[in-house]
Amino acid sequence: MEPSPKDGESAAAEPGRGGTAPSSGVVVQVREKKGPLRAAIPYMPFPVAVICLFLNTFVPGLGTFVSAFTVLCGARTDLPDRHMCCVFWLNIAAALIQILTAIVMVGWIMSIFWGMDMVILASKYS
Repeated sequence: MEPSPKDGESAAAEPGRGGTAPSSGVVVQVREKKGPLRAAIPYMPFPVAVICLFLNTFVPGLGTFVSAFTVLCGARTDLPDRHMCCVFWLNIAAALIQILTAIVMVGWIMSIFWGMDMVILASKYS
């Protein structure tokens, strides 16, 4: 029976213990699946996205409401197969959900995360 390694000793130091095994070369790809509301967030210029985040932080849903109009101005989204007006109304619906549920803090938190997603998408876009 072999003694187990003590605290401070690692099993990697012993060659027969499976410490540093060679890499098997497996590639894992993770793809995020977005729902229709989340995929409707427009790719805006960075300053506009920061303004929308600021608005969403202090008045829940207002920045999302403003971002809906950027879709009508030509901002692209992750919903290329849907018409511009449909994406506009999806953003309006998200803004209304944020405004109506802000009373119980859920909408306010959702609104801040929505604004952060806008900034993240804007930084990837530019």
